[in-house]
Amino acid sequence: MAEALRQQADTVRRLKEEKASPEEIAEQVAKLLDMKAAICPEEGKHKFVLKTPKGTRDYSPKQMAIREKVFSIIINCFKRHGAETIDTPVFELKETLTGKYGEDSKLIYDLKDQGGELLSLRYDLTVPFARYLAMNKISNIKRYHIAKVYRRDNPAMTRGRYREFYQCDFDIAGQYDPMIPDAECLKIVHEILSALNLGDFLIKVNDRRILDGMFAVCGVPGSKFRTICSTVDKLDKMSWEDVKSEMVGEKGLSPEVADRIGEYVRLHGGLRLIEELLQDPKLSQNKLAREGLGDMKLLFEYLILFGISAQMSFDLSLARGLDYYTGVIYEAVLTQPQNDHTEESAGVGSVAGGGRYDGLVGMFDPKGRKVPCVGVSIGIERIFSIMEQKAEASEEKIRTTETQVLVASAQKKLLEERLKLVSELWDSGIKAEMLYKKNPKLLNQLQYCEETGIPLVAILGEQELKDGVVKLREVATREEVDICRGKLVEEIKRRTCLS
Repeated sequence: MAEALRQQADTVRRLKEEKASPEEIAEQVAKLLDMKAAICPEEGKHKFVLKTPKGTRDYSPKQMAIREKVFSIIINCFKRHGAETIDTPVFELKETLTGKYGEDSKLIYDLKDQGGELLSLRYDLTVPFARYLAMNKISNIKRYHIAKVYRRDNPAMTRGRYREFYQCDFDIAGQYDPMIPDAECLKIVHEILSALNLGDFLIKVNDRRILDGMFAVCGVPGSKFRTICSTVDKLDKMSWEDVKSEMVGEKGLSPEVADRIGEYVRLHGGLRLIEELLQDPKLSQNKLAREGLGDMKLLFEYLILFGISAQMSFDLSLARGLDYYTGVIYEAVLTQPQNDHTEESAGVGSVAGGGRYDGLVGMFDPKGRKVPCVGVSIGIERIFSIMEQKAEASEEKIRTTETQVLVASAQKKLLEERLKLVSELWDSGIKAEMLYKKNPKLLNQLQYCEETGIPLVAILGEQELKDGVVKLREVATREEVDICRGKLVEEIKRRTCLS
């Protein structure tokens, strides 16, 4: 046991030297403390390990600054497309969520029965949205919703997979002409990924009807469509041989049927492939596949008009595991490694996904009234992981505050004057700070600005007070200029480009 303890201590030291992720270090430190407690139970009895629960994390001011920038880009895009926002409870009735997520239902967090309603934490934002529409009898809305969701998944923290995480959803509900809202959702994904500068990306597009039609012509029994769908969905993570063996070994398909599926799911392309499949002797005989291919052709024509078809790929292997999709489905993936940790970044997976779900609202409506919906979810945690890695790699200094000016004094006994000036600035809408000391040294005040990235210092001295001016100093250039007190606000705004 002592040897195992020594090895674990070495592991912790090595991870610290290698500057491993804080989550990984915390996990190994917790293991070390558990081992120490096992050897000396008395010593460990009253010790409480301070750590976040598995699959969760804290966010430092620097991480939150990156996160807020990402949220701002996404929200601006949603608003540019005319969306309004809503919010729903973090937990729902258990029966609201049951039976909506296929094989992923086992990942739902059920809450302990408190002697009342059986509740579960929300797994995504789409099912609560459908419940909201049905409950409030809303038949059309364009909405976005950014909130935390919960999954009892095996976390992979370095790849942005957590048990508690944010989702950013945009959905269009209502009866509209085919593929116009669907094309706009894809345009939104394209705009957001382009604005975030994550590198090259590809948006894979398919249709549940094409998949179902393909399964039917390949000889898959109707009862197995959904379960085979979730196996096909693993093709981006597993080889065709492994997917085929799961279909045959675990799902009970015959090898011949699996091979016929294999001929289709390896196809990907654009308009030309859609037109070829419309002529396919088997697929063209299936009503569902024909409908799906017809809509896919229309969708790609709209994507060409939007000027974004170069980043789109009609991909027959895309299945998306959720049960509620009924039509077009899509998923965005990054196509280049983000940094030297190729294995890690290659595993980031999809950064956005969504599709059409025309039957979900009807599941909640007492009269089964359907509200067609199409939407997209931006994989904010995965995007955030990449942005964080990029920031670390570039060693770029990230500001965690937006302070425009520090009110400083050059001599002692000027606290009252500093308080008066900082109050004037706050009342004029200027983001200002001052040090919480009666007589701070000027050097300390200037150093504080350099450390925190504050661009300007408003310096008060006895002479300045007599002359009715304030000395305004640019921290970066160290250039100083006397500004009339009445014009200070205007000058600060001008210099910080916020006027």
